[in-house]
Amino acid sequence: MRLAIYIANPGLRQNRQWISLYEELSASHQLYYVTGREDVQPDTDMLLSVGGDGTYLSAAQISTSCGIPILGVNFGRLGFLSENAPDSIAAPLLSGEFVIEDRDLLQVSVNGGEPRYAFNEVTVSRRGAVLIGVSVSLDGQSLPTYWADGLLVATSSGSTAYSLSVGGPICLPESKVLIISPIAPHNLNMRPLIVPSGTSIGMDFHSREQGLILTADNSTEVIDDRVHIDISVAQFSLKRVRLGKSNFIGALRSKLFWGEDVRNEN
Repeated sequence: MRLAIYIANPGLRQNRQWISLYEELSASHQLYYVTGREDVQPDTDMLLSVGGDGTYLSAAQISTSCGIPILGVNFGRLGFLSENAPDSIAAPLLSGEFVIEDRDLLQVSVNGGEPRYAFNEVTVSRRGAVLIGVSVSLDGQSLPTYWADGLLVATSSGSTAYSLSVGGPICLPESKVLIISPIAPHNLNMRPLIVPSGTSIGMDFHSREQGLILTADNSTEVIDDRVHIDISVAQFSLKRVRLGKSNFIGALRSKLFWGEDVRNEN
């Protein structure tokens, strides 16, 4: 196989574990480094994201724009997206013990402009000290206005990321849903909402301060508070490589200590 390698932190190239993995992979695969989509060579079979979850989100932009599968190699801390330890990579790739999953991506456009894409979530949040009102419509049907620090829309893959920290539910990655969660809401009766992934979500805003912050995964920009935002599932997906022995429930238990309870000990 021809494998492209994305490493956001150049210092990792000197890491002993990475050097060992690189040498092991190069014995049976063609390897080369990339910094962006323009570096991806024809007939590339897979993109390796080497680092943490932040690196994975950046590498995902390359993966989706080129249509090649992405595999996360964990050199970070939590490693929920980049879930694979360096010493668990070479053997499954050589033996073909992996599957390629299609994961939903969010598409967001501001005032009907050029779309941008996110794997985990899109958030719109206040820029200053004053909370904002977010009027949301689902397929044209209006919800009550959220008064909060902001609003988050996540994919099922992103349910364990920012959405989890603001009180959203955990969803299995293959669930075809979107999660709408207020960020620090000032409405006691406005809770996170799960909607079908085919739902078209519209947003308008009410703010006494100029400007909002729009974030798509790890990309952030300041936008005008008088804009209209449309969010939906993109027409193409992220192709995510899952090695044979990895699984979502196992990751919940080992990385987030899900269900940790002395009564569950054998």
